Amino acid sequence: MERPSVIIGIHGLANKPPVDEKTRWWKAAITEGLARNEGMAGAAFAFTFVYWADLRYDAPLASDAMDEPYRPYDGTNPLPSEEDAPTMTGSDVLAVVYQGIDRIEEATGVTLVDDLILEHRFDDLWHYHIEQEFAREVRARLVNRLKQFRDHRILLVAHSMGSVIAYDVLRLMEREAPGLQVEHLVTVGSPLGLAKVKLKIEAECGQARVPNNVGQWTNLADGNDIVAVTGALAADFVPSDTGVRVVDHRVVNDYCRPTGEANHHKSYGYLRAPEFSRIACGFVSPPSSHAANIPEELCAPGQTKGQAASALPVSPWAAFRHAATASRNEET
Repeated sequence: MERPSVIIGIHGLANKPPVDEKTRWWKAAITEGLARNEGMAGAAFAFTFVYWADLRYDAPLASDAMDEPYRPYDGTNPLPSEEDAPTMTGSDVLAVVYQGIDRIEEATGVTLVDDLILEHRFDDLWHYHIEQEFAREVRARLVNRLKQFRDHRILLVAHSMGSVIAYDVLRLMEREAPGLQVEHLVTVGSPLGLAKVKLKIEAECGQARVPNNVGQWTNLADGNDIVAVTGALAADFVPSDTGVRVVDHRVVNDYCRPTGEANHHKSYGYLRAPEFSRIACGFVSPPSSHAANIPEELCAPGQTKGQAASALPVSPWAAFRHAATASRNEET
């Protein structure tokens, strides 16, 4: 019997709205992407959220202080994909400069530039690295959630600083829970390529590599996302012992504030990107649960609707829509 699936999310830097609202917005962004990019309107999926902002902030963001709420993108067509991403951005120029600094910092262990970036731009990540109790509490929340769903097929999506937490936890759980597996890790807007972060990983875990308890690792980065200044991660993390490699994709994060100002780092833009939707569609309710929607003509002789649904190369939603369209065309 196939194991149930679950999508586990963990947020990134800065204070957040209340946990219920943030959870609802993440799920709404994923749902929007599935509907627009994969034709899976109304797709059902299990989603749980790891929230840690309350460990750093006295109170969540109030409604009148939220300048970046989740808002559906205009229209109904598929959203811009990797093919639409600009080949060169201002961040790319900065990345070339940073790569030189990165090599010097890694070689010398002196990370003055990264220290300034973390302390003044990524304050939460700075405290995560220097406050051991805070780091233990944050990691414990993700550890507990992963253990709670250890019998599930897990898609773990980690945004921004959440990707650092997720990586640390997965390397920790290699030793402490060797039987637990994450089927797919997706990092979005990740600062894991920063020299300071990599040196911290090497100090705690040894060589920076793909965790052995991960079946796949996909990294998504918008070329204008300053947090993901290094962009691709494949060159920074060697394959796991089983040969799993980081697969990098440059994507389009289309999020805009209500004022119209773009934020290419925002989680909602990544969660509805076509590249993430293609991954998430593998973790929705099993196609067999939608077997009643499978037209008879898609079933081979002697094949049940459930068997036909499971064998479809595309989602049952798309297959049903295709068959219905063909039927209407025949009638006219």
